[in-house]
Amino acid sequence: MKKIIIALAIILANFSIEAQVKTPQSSPKATIQQSVGLTDVEIEYSRPSARGRAVFGNLIPFGKVWRTGANENTTISFSDDVVIDGKTLKKGKYSLYTVPKIESWEIIFYKTTDNWGNPEEWKEENVALRATVKPETLNKSVDTFTIGISGLDNNFAFLEISWENSYVALKFEVPTQKKATANIERALSGPASADYFAAAQFLFQSNGDNVKALEYINKSLELAKDKPFWYNRLKSLIQAKLGDKKGAIESAKASLAAAELAKNQDYVKMNKDSIAEWSKS
Repeated sequence: MKKIIIALAIILANFSIEAQVKTPQSSPKATIQQSVGLTDVEIEYSRPSARGRAVFGNLIPFGKVWRTGANENTTISFSDDVVIDGKTLKKGKYSLYTVPKIESWEIIFYKTTDNWGNPEEWKEENVALRATVKPETLNKSVDTFTIGISGLDNNFAFLEISWENSYVALKFEVPTQKKATANIERALSGPASADYFAAAQFLFQSNGDNVKALEYINKSLELAKDKPFWYNRLKSLIQAKLGDKKGAIESAKASLAAAELAKNQDYVKMNKDSIAEWSKS
């Protein structure tokens, strides 16, 4: 029995050692993160190399859907809606497919990103956007497949794909003007309810100026369309800290009613406990 256990231990130890051996990937992964105006773009892909092989028309057949890279899906994500060829691509993450041809390339943004390579079943309803670009011929061959973002402008950039002697660039437009204008208007309109709440919470939790904290939480409640239960909860705690137990109970009751409506049992209990405690003093 001991011999069997020892043999198993040796086998498991060898397996563990083998499992820890790492070797370079033939198509290493790469991640690109780029801000275009106020929009964040991220690309994840694997980079195969030609290594003397003819690529387009041979390794990558013309006229067929290509995974646009190697291994798992090449993915691209946008933090905002973008416009490509006059069409809107909703913000989110997409797998990137292409159909290389001699005279043109199709660039396809596909909704599912968990395919290994091409989907087992291509579904046209999963195509979020399809665009056509004209390829250019490079003077110098690119041995390792490359995707990049360049031609940066506040309002647009180009998604670039290059390999062998082929190069394509797809322009995408970002909503910088719209977002910047909204940010400016928000800033010029003054602090929002959440800003006053955050300031009050900081002062209370850091044992700061609680008179000022009460001023901020009152302003926060004044600006809030609804009166969140956590707002009145904080107000009750500030009032109690300032010795205003009567006011604290009133605020706690308002928080309790809102918490019960929201079915938040944690705040229901905290408010009931506080009301009971402050009622004694």
